[in-house]
Amino acid sequence: MARRAPRAALGTADGARRPGRGGPAEHAGTRIRQTGGIDTPFTALDWPTLLSPTAPVDVSPGILLGILVAAAALSIPPVTWRWFGLFTTLVHELGHAVAAILTGRVVHGIRIRRNHSGDALSSGRGILGVVISGMLGYPAPAIVGAAQLWSVFNGYTALALFAGGVVLVVTILVIRNLFGILVVLASAAVSTLLWFYATPAVQSYALLVLGSALLVGAVRGLGTVVGVHVGRRDQLPTSDAYLLYRRTGVPSPVWLALFAIVIGGCMLLAATAFLTR
Repeated sequence: MARRAPRAALGTADGARRPGRGGPAEHAGTRIRQTGGIDTPFTALDWPTLLSPTAPVDVSPGILLGILVAAAALSIPPVTWRWFGLFTTLVHELGHAVAAILTGRVVHGIRIRRNHSGDALSSGRGILGVVISGMLGYPAPAIVGAAQLWSVFNGYTALALFAGGVVLVVTILVIRNLFGILVVLASAAVSTLLWFYATPAVQSYALLVLGSALLVGAVRGLGTVVGVHVGRRDQLPTSDAYLLYRRTGVPSPVWLALFAIVIGGCMLLAATAFLTR
């Protein structure tokens, strides 16, 4: 749904242990300090350990095949895509929102709907912020997916999981509809379970599956928006490429090509991270 300047709305149809009494607990290679004082979740974390790489998990050809099969099972069959696609839409809209913030715009809210559509409403001066925030919706799942894969292959699983959890908590502040809140809470619940109850190896494999599924989701989203421009032109107002054309005069195919280039680059980065691990 499009809003005219100064506001812009861009969207798409589409061995860990719990801390015990009187002793430290290891978590994904990270130690949580327990002292006599009052610690917040941030001060209790051993930041140097969290930020230091650990030994990556083994990813043999058989394990890699299992990861890809699990990722495909999440992101391809309609019965699972019905639910996982909501998370992909959330990442899409967060791509708009984060890009808007980084370019000096003010984010007023994000909405996620059951049909996998959503919008991120922001306002600000100048065309640059509109262009960058509009550009980073469809590629956002691929960017996040590639970042997760790179993090795991380079031993930063704990940091990636922690950062994702923080983003989800902050996202609650900008969600403006009940269904969107439910999507964020469900995503945060999965992240919390992995952080507190999963072993470091399980965390790593879970992020590899999630990152791969997000890459597939990005390709699905690109295919959907290309289909809108080719055969379902009555749905053009739902396309970020069309909204960017309306704001800049640059033809929609150019924006679609840029989406494809960024998504392809993310897939190349993920493959390179695997081959050079």
